[in-house]
Amino acid sequence: MSTNRPAPTRRGFFNRLIDGVHGAALGSLLAPNARGGSGGAEVYDLSPKKPHHEPKAKAVIHLFQNGGPSQVDLFDPKPTLRKFAGQLPGRDIVNQIESPDQIGVMMPSPFPFKRYGKSGIELSELLPHTGSVCDKIAFIRSMYGEHFNHEPALYLMHSGRTLPGRPSLGAWVTYGLGSENQNLPAYAVLDDPKGLPINGIQNWQAGWLPPLFQGTRFRSTGLPLLNLKPPEQLPATLVEAQRELRRNMDGPHRAARPGYGDLDARIAGFEMAARMQVAATDALDLSRESESTKEMYGMNNEVTESYGRRCLMARRLIERGVRFVQVFIESQIWDNHHNLVTGLRACCAKTDRPSAALVRDLDARGLLDSTLVIWGGEFGRMPCAQVQQGGDGAGRDHGPAGFTLWMAGGGVKGGTAYGATDEIGYRAAEQRVSVHDFHATMLHQLGLSFRALSFQRHSLPERLTDQYPARVIHDILA
Repeated sequence: MSTNRPAPTRRGFFNRLIDGVHGAALGSLLAPNARGGSGGAEVYDLSPKKPHHEPKAKAVIHLFQNGGPSQVDLFDPKPTLRKFAGQLPGRDIVNQIESPDQIGVMMPSPFPFKRYGKSGIELSELLPHTGSVCDKIAFIRSMYGEHFNHEPALYLMHSGRTLPGRPSLGAWVTYGLGSENQNLPAYAVLDDPKGLPINGIQNWQAGWLPPLFQGTRFRSTGLPLLNLKPPEQLPATLVEAQRELRRNMDGPHRAARPGYGDLDARIAGFEMAARMQVAATDALDLSRESESTKEMYGMNNEVTESYGRRCLMARRLIERGVRFVQVFIESQIWDNHHNLVTGLRACCAKTDRPSAALVRDLDARGLLDSTLVIWGGEFGRMPCAQVQQGGDGAGRDHGPAGFTLWMAGGGVKGGTAYGATDEIGYRAAEQRVSVHDFHATMLHQLGLSFRALSFQRHSLPERLTDQYPARVIHDILA
């Protein structure tokens, strides 16, 4: 038999290569079914998971300030800015303005700053309550983002990219750590009754993580969840028989369809709903709180009542083992494009007292050491004025190049002011902290490595910090 074979040609080589690519793609598409047949499908649940290293914090309360609080008016005093008052901003600033047709002159803060606490950290007069607990807080004055529009900046802050469709902070944390309480959602969201923030429920989505890890919205007034209670009361034995029947039907149905995250999440959701009928009502029942506690959160004042209520609910959820709680304020409250003086006074009047009360309350109950409290928005504001035609007073445009975010508890070094913007408060200049650095630091305090926390998607390890360089900000950690 002849062993002579024709020499390989370039066309033949690529034809065979394409066959191999097709086969690999087909194998990847069939992998979930093939994996299920061998019993190797991934199982996702909310049981407590072992962290990568010893954690400083067990839970997070994220007080998110929609719209972009102004750093130069609240946290970052810039006396040098007064030297440039009335002058037009430089070209580097003009090129970054979202609305260049409305650009005004350089505008120092109309609010005086004062020193607070033993640390002597300077804050605006608009934040006296935050000032009273500043020795518990680390202020990062050198944050910077990547985009000057709300939507992409919100995606970046909540998911690590300026694009939609990725898992949120809380989804990553609960995927990595699970929950200490199986009768309540691991990831809870307390949004404002006045309306959803920009990007809506995408701020707390699970993205391509299993749906089990997405945020669960709780209402701060009325029933915490719609349809939480059954329309009619049935005998306990009958209710348990119904649940047992459902479990017996769900088991074979799930076993026949391995690898379907939506199905697992739906079944887990039904099971959680049954357990929550008692647990959720108890967790959010503020009538059990003392009058002095309610007063501390500002619940006896119509200005602070709504936000104070949600901050107090956040504490009660964390107390009961919920892993991640986000508290939102009404849509774009901090988006002060005009009428800065009146707008900022109103924002701080609503949020300053409840935010500080949360830190103080957690500390008094011995929970602050194990709870990381985060306060901040998606970006800051410009050091120059924005003047709108026919407007009711100058404001400030979006400023992603430099802004402030603060953290308290959870192993953070209180009484710290870290980093700095330039002399006019425009751009992060010293000890710059990216959004990815902030994410890495948050995960680190929870015992999670931002490099090791990953999810295989399309055969690639996806991370909260994605492929961007990130670092843990050890200088703000105790």
